[in-house]
Amino acid sequence: MAHKKIVGIASFAALLGAYFLYGTKKGKQKRKDISGWMIKMKGEVVERLEGLKDVNEETYGKVVDDVSRHFQKIKKVSATELASLVAELKADWKALKRGGKKHARQKNSI
Repeated sequence: MAHKKIVGIASFAALLGAYFLYGTKKGKQKRKDISGWMIKMKGEVVERLEGLKDVNEETYGKVVDDVSRHFQKIKKVSATELASLVAELKADWKALKRGGKKHARQKNSI
């Protein structure tokens, strides 16, 4: 049972990363525009989510907010870019949740 949870969380984390870069129509442009700090921030969000047993919209939002507070202190990060990324991450929750459930069903049926 614990192994299934770990695999599920890892799958969710991989899905999260892939969705940010390839899951939207604007993904190609996002890949061009993305800078190093954005990748680091998204990576920290994924790492913190992997450590949680139960991920829901509320906990996901809290994790995004906590990580964004850390990145506010970095001088090369503009407030508008950070706010835009935070809004994007929070807006993507429903698609990630829907994608994660679909992925989990497919994996269980094999």
